[in-house]
Amino acid sequence: MPLDLAPVPQGRRSSYRVALRLARRDIARHKGRSLLIVLLIMLPVAGMTGAATLYQSSQRTPDEIVRYELGSTQARFSALPVPSADSLQDPLNDAMVASSTGRYDPEFHATDPRDMLPAGYDVLPRRELPLTTGVGDALVALQGVEVDALNPAFTGKFTLLEGRAPRGGAEVLASTGLMARFHLTLGQEFTTSAGTFVPVGTLRDAGAADSNSILYLKASQVPANLARGPQTHQSVSYYLVGPEPVIWQQIMAANSKGVGVLSRSVVLNPPSLPERTVPGSLPRDDSSALVAVYATFGLIGSLALLEVGLLAGAAFAVGAKRQVRELALLASAGAESSTIGAVVTAGGLWLGGIAVAVGVGVGLGAAAGAVHVVRSTGSVRLAGLHPDFLLTVVAVAMGLAACILAAMVPARQVSRQAVLGALKSGRAPAPRGRRATLAGAATLMLAAVLLAAGRLLGMSTTDPDRQAELLPLAVTMLIIGAVLAVAGLVLLTGWLIQRLTSRTYRLSLSLRLAARDSARNQGRSVPAVAAVLAAAALASAALVLSASQQAGQRESHYWGALENQAYLPLVVDSPVSSDGSRPPSRQIDAEELSTALSGALETVEWTRVMMAPESLRTCSDGPADLTVPARTATSNCLMYSLAKPAANQCPRTPQGRMVDPGDWRCRGALVGDQPSDRAILVGGADDIRAVLGRAPSAEALAVLDAGGMVVANPVFVTEGKVLLQAQDVRTQVPSASGQASVHATVRSDSLPAAVLEPAVPVPYYGVVSPETAARLDLGAAPAGLLVQLAGYPSDAEADAATAAAAAVYGQPGIPFQAEPGISQGTQWAIWPIVAVAALITFSAAGITTGLSLADARADHATLAGVGASPRLRKALAGSQALFTSGIGIVLGALAGSVPAVLLVLSTDMRTALEVPWLHLLALVLAVPATGAVLAWAFTRSGLPLSRRNLA
Repeated sequence: MPLDLAPVPQGRRSSYRVALRLARRDIARHKGRSLLIVLLIMLPVAGMTGAATLYQSSQRTPDEIVRYELGSTQARFSALPVPSADSLQDPLNDAMVASSTGRYDPEFHATDPRDMLPAGYDVLPRRELPLTTGVGDALVALQGVEVDALNPAFTGKFTLLEGRAPRGGAEVLASTGLMARFHLTLGQEFTTSAGTFVPVGTLRDAGAADSNSILYLKASQVPANLARGPQTHQSVSYYLVGPEPVIWQQIMAANSKGVGVLSRSVVLNPPSLPERTVPGSLPRDDSSALVAVYATFGLIGSLALLEVGLLAGAAFAVGAKRQVRELALLASAGAESSTIGAVVTAGGLWLGGIAVAVGVGVGLGAAAGAVHVVRSTGSVRLAGLHPDFLLTVVAVAMGLAACILAAMVPARQVSRQAVLGALKSGRAPAPRGRRATLAGAATLMLAAVLLAAGRLLGMSTTDPDRQAELLPLAVTMLIIGAVLAVAGLVLLTGWLIQRLTSRTYRLSLSLRLAARDSARNQGRSVPAVAAVLAAAALASAALVLSASQQAGQRESHYWGALENQAYLPLVVDSPVSSDGSRPPSRQIDAEELSTALSGALETVEWTRVMMAPESLRTCSDGPADLTVPARTATSNCLMYSLAKPAANQCPRTPQGRMVDPGDWRCRGALVGDQPSDRAILVGGADDIRAVLGRAPSAEALAVLDAGGMVVANPVFVTEGKVLLQAQDVRTQVPSASGQASVHATVRSDSLPAAVLEPAVPVPYYGVVSPETAARLDLGAAPAGLLVQLAGYPSDAEADAATAAAAAVYGQPGIPFQAEPGISQGTQWAIWPIVAVAALITFSAAGITTGLSLADARADHATLAGVGASPRLRKALAGSQALFTSGIGIVLGALAGSVPAVLLVLSTDMRTALEVPWLHLLALVLAVPATGAVLAWAFTRSGLPLSRRNLA
């Protein structure tokens, strides 16, 4: 019978079924290796799924917005701060202006929200009341809310947690935070500035955290003096109950009057973008910060995926070498090379499928648990469980692709091996490195081109608005370039190992053996180095990005004073009299206050009375009788500041971005802050040293004595002079840009200036001498007591100081607050990141070293058979770990740091670039050394001899 060589029908499908069965059996036979691969792929998939779910869970859906903010009411009317009638709110947020021309209209006056309520609705008001309660001699602030919280219309917004509804009289509801803060129990009396009440139940407001201290009152329980006190329409919201919806046209009309509206129907069916855009409005583009955040996560996520893929690849490589004889027998029985490779690849498919399925389940379960815990504590950060199906699918696809690709490389090598040679030796021949070297060089060159192009793209224009438009493309190129750089170095690892091996003749025997073994068995050494390289790249990129982020936080820190300094006013307003009038302000005895604070705090180093122009007295913003002078014997409406020359204005783009964040005109003391009535001080050298943290130079003292001013920021100086201006706070005039309002200047004086920049940007313009203050009629007087502490006070110490100050003031309500500064803890915060990064890198080194030692077991047995000492095996294990992890971590640190630096330079973080050299050095040195020590310690010196195939 002639031999039929025609293909069997559906033979290819049958061969794939065989490959799947063989792969499944191999997985069941090698459970440890299979579990390792599943865990490697599962963890990043679970992390990405959980992170995406938590992010989406922090975003409220329209249904949740109306349920948590409106209950079953139709709409909420409240004040919307706008500069003119040309503004529109966000349809989903009645407190945010989404579109505006930015034009300031001095004739515009906001309308009381109550005057904009449409007819035909029942109205439920909600008013905020600033309350206080006594704790010792001090007063502690708490929030009061006047609302009918248990009205059925508020179902969903307010929830009674425990207790019962108030039955009148002094019974009230309270938040759980208030009960815990003041150690109250239900039924216990609680005295506040609004009266004495008895909490009988705890209430949850879906729009506020349970930890807030809130007391819920009804209108009949609010004292008359609070009802007509200094409360404006800005503290009151009105909820409408009725069958008719409030439509977008009504909201637009309310916005033009300075009233914001949250409408159920509009939230559930928002208007189109053109309908909610004001003609001629300023463009709003917040993409830079968003791109910076996503770029950071994109780079870290890409490197993490590459790392686990290489780790899984190392495990598959070792597994494939163990399967060589079995696969060779399969090939000798007539199996095609594609079938041979499919057996190994099918293992990746099986394990990848299991890993991503478990990863999605673990990620969603962890996110659900986090949402449940956060919601049970009353936090409003997570509105509900919102799985992100798109990002979950992407995570699944990436994890599955990583596992399959990790299996394809060893599968391709095994499928191309010589069948006879494999049957005789049971080993796969070492892959040739020339192609990998050329491919690695080309990949590395392409990565360098992409990294350079991404950086140059961001530098192609000096217009920040245009840079923001190009930022997504530049960041994408940088991330792709970073991944390709790691891939290129991985491909060049074999060539580099060969070159290093030729230069190890001066090293110890164990190191020479480790280097030569790595060069000869690149099938196990290259995956080990590659996995450590990817882990080190991930760790170093995270270190650079974290250090730069912390540097940005330090730069943006607002300094109210020097570190550990507190400022207490020496002029305080008297309480309002029963007839509504306010008595004159009172002057506090500075020596008495200083003595009280020194007695309450052991950390007081010194106190100093600060002199300043007369404080604002019995004066308020808004319409006033301008025929009355700004300063009289009984009142003062003058505030002093320094004018900023037009040439020193911080350059900004039409979209409001700084042209150069590092420009000296955009940095320093009070460059963008509103001045206070103590921004200009009166004193001498000791006062300058106390507030600025630096001793004045001889030149600065000469200018001060000559009638000039020591200025804290050169931005206010032009041609050696500053312009001191007095502004009437009762007035409002458009600024030079026409997009804001300022107080009218009623007097200006030009003074010589000497610049002395403070140690940190404290909110002071500078210091003038007492003689200059008298000449300019500034009305200098003791303004406050500056207290320098040896360390930041604890809560108990701050409460003690507040109580001591309250006894001197004769009235509570002035808290003792010290400037925390940038605590030393933030400077050490990066070390935990180093520890985590080292743990990740060390885990990769440990896994790959263990796989390599398992694969080299036969070689170690041969060494033992030819008479090598038992200790040599331990030394060889440590040397192999040191050699592979050392090469990998040095290359990885370079591959991760460079793209991270370029990424920081291409975003708004560029002014805060910080490379943590010490931390990187610790990572580079600690991981290989620790890995070598542990490999030496946990490797058995003795190994049973095994028979080797020497045919």
